[in-house]
Amino acid sequence: MLDRLRGLREDRDLTQEDMAEILNVSQSTYSDYELEKINIPIISLRKLSEYFGTSVDYILELTDEPRPYPRRKQK
Repeated sequence: MLDRLRGLREDRDLTQEDMAEILNVSQSTYSDYELEKINIPIISLRKLSEYFGTSVDYILELTDEPRPYPRRKQK
């Protein structure tokens, strides 16, 4: 996950501080996410996938397909 998350961030020329602000966490917490020292909370995974326009599975390296899944239709 380290490479995937860092790659997504660097592709947009963002710093860890930028990402920490987006997720409302400290820079050290975000760094720990990238280093896999701590697990990323589900709410933050969702924010990351929406921000980067990809799926949580892509961020977690469960797939190599960066396109997100089709969203469910609202009822």
